[in-house]
Amino acid sequence: MAGIISYGGYIPRYRIDRKLIYKAMGWLNPATFMPGEKAVANFDEDSLSMAVAAGLDCLNGLESSGVDGVYFATTTAPYAERLNAEIIATALDCRADIRAADFTDTPRAGTTAIMAALDAVKAGSSNKVLVCAGDIRVGKAGSAQEETFGDGAAAFLLGADDGIAKFIGASSVSYDFVDHWRSKGDRFDRQWEDRFIRDVGYTSFIIESLAGLAKKFSIQPSQVAKVVYPCLYPADFPKIAKALGLSAGQIVEPLLNQVGYTGTADPLMHLVKALEEAKPGDKIAVVSFGAGSDALLFETTDKIDEMRNNRRGISKNLAAKRELTSYEKMISFRDILPTEKGIRGEMTAFTALSELWRSRRQVLGLVGSKCLTCGTPQFPAQRVCVKPECGAIDRMEDYRFSDKRGQVVNYTGDNLAASPNPPAIYGTIDFEGGGRFWFDFTDVDLDKVKVDMPMEMSFRRKYVDDKFGIHGYFWKAVPVLG
Repeated sequence: MAGIISYGGYIPRYRIDRKLIYKAMGWLNPATFMPGEKAVANFDEDSLSMAVAAGLDCLNGLESSGVDGVYFATTTAPYAERLNAEIIATALDCRADIRAADFTDTPRAGTTAIMAALDAVKAGSSNKVLVCAGDIRVGKAGSAQEETFGDGAAAFLLGADDGIAKFIGASSVSYDFVDHWRSKGDRFDRQWEDRFIRDVGYTSFIIESLAGLAKKFSIQPSQVAKVVYPCLYPADFPKIAKALGLSAGQIVEPLLNQVGYTGTADPLMHLVKALEEAKPGDKIAVVSFGAGSDALLFETTDKIDEMRNNRRGISKNLAAKRELTSYEKMISFRDILPTEKGIRGEMTAFTALSELWRSRRQVLGLVGSKCLTCGTPQFPAQRVCVKPECGAIDRMEDYRFSDKRGQVVNYTGDNLAASPNPPAIYGTIDFEGGGRFWFDFTDVDLDKVKVDMPMEMSFRRKYVDDKFGIHGYFWKAVPVLG
């Protein structure tokens, strides 16, 4: 039976108190004030890099070679014409003979991608499909969206093998309901009137899809342990539960005041949260909203308890945070506030796409080599073993460094190098098990870096070539979570 084999989550480490946003821009629209904080992606993160992080968490302890498909759900893809899902697949070192597809244009795309993956599994065309969802939606300064939107990602491995939750079924409703939109060339979210969105769309569609699910599978409200649906309007969130006959204990606590509303990733992140708290035999309903609504029903198995110890999911990512104490820095990360980059920062080297193709596993997957004679890992991949006592020629096998941890050997804080978050920090990482290389450091302050500091790899945006529309990615070193 098709279902969930594994899950993963990612929340950027930066969090900003909404009071700082309101202090900077509240004069423009005093009614926008919201309590709590929201997650803010670093300057080198985007929806794709966050999806890779969630995918790595989901595949922890599993072989990416066993994945038959990679689906990516987002409304903020870096590319309008380039298969974003395939970049994720290469970063995760998946096979070439897989299905890859992008799902987009609505925050409901995450649940739609999951249903498509489950259909492929049930039809027998795929055995395991990885679904990743991530969004970095940007609101105009002073808008309600600026305070509401948060950044995050989630991933699920769906398959036919015995998993942690079996799929019971789904119910959907689809309408051309215009609440939020962006046309070609738009960078910022546009929104219609709140009362119309809330009364005609949000509360109505979620209730309709959940009611349809209950009727379709003869499920009573008391039989569902947890129900997940987006929290767009906190005052109306409990009203939906009341209308459906659900108790407060059945509703998964929303992350609006800790992370924000994360678009396509939002229902999936809350599903991860529900699975982290679930017991064997629990029925969990997850509902999305956008141009209608999808409602999916799962039932957990006896294997659910095995997953918690080796997944970061939502709970561990929530606990690992860094305070972002500057509103100006937040908007400079989004390139909303133009900042001085210096002469070096104005120049971007042209991307040699032919070489990127030849070195794609090395650049995107951080795949090096390991000597078959002496067992020494090395990056970049070599033909001649770097170990002086060995020197074997063409005796190499592929070796992936992206899932390896290491320690700082040396480091530098460079105030002359162009960086949106100066100083630029970089240094040498000595990997556990062998191999070392030079990496940029991120998600850390210079005064916190120490020799022998434990580090791990994080897939990040290295640069953006605005002239040619190229987003360049590579791996950076970040402090080990927690």
